[in-house]
Amino acid sequence: MPDPRFFEDLGPVALADLARLTGAELADASAGERLIRGVSILSRAGVDEISFLADAKHAAELGGSGAGAVFVSPQNQALAPQGCVALLTPRPHAAYAMAAQALHRPRRHAEPQAVSAEALLEDGVVLGPGAVVGPGARIGAGTEIGANAVIGPGVAIGRNCVIGANVTLGFALLGDRVRILAGAVIGEPGFGATGAAGGVIDVPQLGRVILQDGVTVGANTCIDRGAFDDTVIGENTKIDNLVQIAHNVRVGRNCVMAAHTGISGSVTIGDGAAFGGRAGVADHVTIGDGAQIAAAAGIFRDVPAKARWGGMPGQPVRQWMREVAWLSRAAARKGGDA
Repeated sequence: MPDPRFFEDLGPVALADLARLTGAELADASAGERLIRGVSILSRAGVDEISFLADAKHAAELGGSGAGAVFVSPQNQALAPQGCVALLTPRPHAAYAMAAQALHRPRRHAEPQAVSAEALLEDGVVLGPGAVVGPGARIGAGTEIGANAVIGPGVAIGRNCVIGANVTLGFALLGDRVRILAGAVIGEPGFGATGAAGGVIDVPQLGRVILQDGVTVGANTCIDRGAFDDTVIGENTKIDNLVQIAHNVRVGRNCVMAAHTGISGSVTIGDGAAFGGRAGVADHVTIGDGAQIAAAAGIFRDVPAKARWGGMPGQPVRQWMREVAWLSRAAARKGGDA
């Protein structure tokens, strides 16, 4: 289930009602009164939760899932394990998104005062003019919150942190000595969308952002919360201005990212990795410990530990430089501009 500090549970909802809402067909009509309390991914779903299978390549996950129900396409109905009720639909991901909206809602700051009476501030917390602190938020001793910063409901901030002016911080857990510079946005929904009968719809993002001790986040950087799992930034990692980190990314300890780096969803980055300015990484790629990514590189496949890659598409730096040199010589031979 999503973290209750950040999300309200709106269930339970009967399977028959979820079927009507999503346009799905219950494979077992007798199960219509079964109650579902939440959505989850296959690997973590329980008997009172519903999940989805969008691609048969994840059949093994469904087979080992404890989900009480699952949205599947009709051709994959047989993949549902015993005890798991199949809801048949040509668009399982879209049906999951609709169910998630019906079962969970982000908590809101509905109180008239800027600092909620339900927030907990330890001794020595400094709030700048116009700062907003939501219900259930916790802020550790010695932390400074800048002018017009917004700390959302349930957010936990450790001790001796600095949150700059105009920062927006939601759905997040921060360690000690974290610095977030002006204008950064932490915990907004990741870019999750899927096709439905009426067009493209948003997929609710039900995860969190975790910033471990000593992390620095530059001005106007965005770090999206996870789709269901967390987006995690490891201890002592330093992130420059105007960096984008998408949902479900896991960054190791002591990494550095220069300005305009873009990390796509579900990327895993090992300890001590370094990224030059405007480097980009495609989704579901793994960057090994100590790897170095050159400025403006475009990485579309896994990078081994301690490797140095550059270019577009990304490849080992020496190979990339040989190719650039060969192209330069070839162009000169043909009388073009060198």
